[in-house]
Amino acid sequence: MKPLQASSGDVLADRRAGYAEMLFSSGDHAAAADLMRDALDLSPGWALGWFRLGEMREAAGALDAAAEAWTTALELDPRDRPGAALKLALIGHAPTAETSSSAFVEALFDQYADTFDAALVEKLAYRVPALLSDAIHMQGRNTFRLALDLGCGTGLMGEVLRPHVERLEGFDISGRMLAKARARAIYDRLEKADLQDFRYEGGRPDLIVAADVLIYLGALEHVAKTVAGLLSPGGLFAFSVERLAGEGDFALQPSRRYAHAEPYVRRLLGENGLDVLWLEEHVLRLDRGEPVVGLIVVVARTAA
Repeated sequence: MKPLQASSGDVLADRRAGYAEMLFSSGDHAAAADLMRDALDLSPGWALGWFRLGEMREAAGALDAAAEAWTTALELDPRDRPGAALKLALIGHAPTAETSSSAFVEALFDQYADTFDAALVEKLAYRVPALLSDAIHMQGRNTFRLALDLGCGTGLMGEVLRPHVERLEGFDISGRMLAKARARAIYDRLEKADLQDFRYEGGRPDLIVAADVLIYLGALEHVAKTVAGLLSPGGLFAFSVERLAGEGDFALQPSRRYAHAEPYVRRLLGENGLDVLWLEEHVLRLDRGEPVVGLIVVVARTAA
């Protein structure tokens, strides 16, 4: 996939955009937005610039104007790599989609691949791999024949699984994240895949893991059905979601991640023949210094 255009391609427009960022950092959001708009007069086809203008206008409290900028970004990049549709939904200018666009998730993690591990582990106190590993072993299972690491990223979950798995396969939508995972040399197979349309034609795994992945999917019906169809009888599915404290099955958060309600998760798993063995609330990581509370879940496919 062609990367997002970080530069407008016009030297003067880039210079004005740079000054706009300086103003924004100083807290003068309205002036930053005005200067960014001037930059876009010089480079009107710059989708990422329009997206950033929307963020500046949002910070300035001009939500209608922000919506105009994000709508333009979406028109220029219909695949929506910047995630404009999610921003429009969050300010009430578009219905909330049942999932993030695949292009947005791919672009997001391609962008963060180089700094992902340091940011997540060292700065955000990321705990999901350890929490999932502990929950899996609490079920009395210490070895597995075949494990699938869905949304494997750079391989943080894979490192924890490797000593307990005969064969470990990882799947991720981001090519740059897969390159980082490949450098760890812990997977028997790595493949680019989109969980919104995931298919697997190997043997039946007795363990499937999705660490901090389902937060980019709102509706989980397809994933639950797919996992239930893949698992060997008695096989385990271990995953995390951010916990939804309010009403509804799931909801888009300001972080542009989805949170899921515990009753929804339990109902969906039961409908697909997956028995809940473990479900606990834990702090998954920090976000802007605040704890993100989620659910650590382990289920088993009905052995019949």
